[in-house]
Amino acid sequence: MAVIIDGKAVAARVKARAAKEAAALAERGVTPGLAVVIVGSDPASRIYVNNKKKACQETGIYSEEYALPEGTSQGELLSLVERLNHDPKISGILVQSPLPGGLDEAALVEAIDPKKDVDAFHPYNVGKLMQGRQIFLPCTPAGVIELLNSANVEIAGKNCVVIGRSDIVGKPMAMLLMQNNGTVTICHSKTQNLAEICRGADILVSAVGKAGFVTGDMVKPGAAVIDVGMNRDENGKLCGDVAFKEAEKTAGCITPVPGGVGPMTIAMLMQNTVTAAKLQKGLC
Repeated sequence: MAVIIDGKAVAARVKARAAKEAAALAERGVTPGLAVVIVGSDPASRIYVNNKKKACQETGIYSEEYALPEGTSQGELLSLVERLNHDPKISGILVQSPLPGGLDEAALVEAIDPKKDVDAFHPYNVGKLMQGRQIFLPCTPAGVIELLNSANVEIAGKNCVVIGRSDIVGKPMAMLLMQNNGTVTICHSKTQNLAEICRGADILVSAVGKAGFVTGDMVKPGAAVIDVGMNRDENGKLCGDVAFKEAEKTAGCITPVPGGVGPMTIAMLMQNTVTAAKLQKGLC
């Protein structure tokens, strides 16, 4: 049976590290600040935003929330982002996805000052990541690396398979694995022989958003399996992309859903916000 990687425990350590750094900054008169912008009333988004606010309180980060109505215009959002760009109390700006239809999310991301882009979605920061000279690490992929390190999984020289090619997880995940000297294959909807490719993976990361997509026979014995998926099964229960009970029998280590990657995303956001505060004050 696989070792279960406890994302809650690892996230607690990351937040404790961020809190220690925030306290050291506070002694120098610097308080990291995070502004979260949420538009509309998506229930999942509200939960995420509340969790981020709670994490800020736990780590000594000042937070502001801007909860805007569904009918907020693109111009109003751009004006808010511009104001936050120039607000010295705010180290990081996060616009919660998804946005209501009709709003241009890419334009909003590009409007954020790259030094305050704590999601690492701005093209400037994406380019820095491609070059291996990143300031901020994208939160979910960075959290995956932390989880692998916590389980003493060696990445260098290993066959790494990432299922999914999104800008938020799949692509940056592949880059971080490659920066850690893994040999990376990205699989997607047009990939042929997907199961066979997955069976060759020493490290398998799934980020496709389909419940039970990765079955037990797709997992190499002893592999590290990281489940980024957040789905609901036929009973409405939260689950990942991986058929956990099947994969657990074969994998060497595996993340559960919930309690795996999810807590890490917010923990890494806290770390990025502290880093942003240092950067803006010339302390890193």
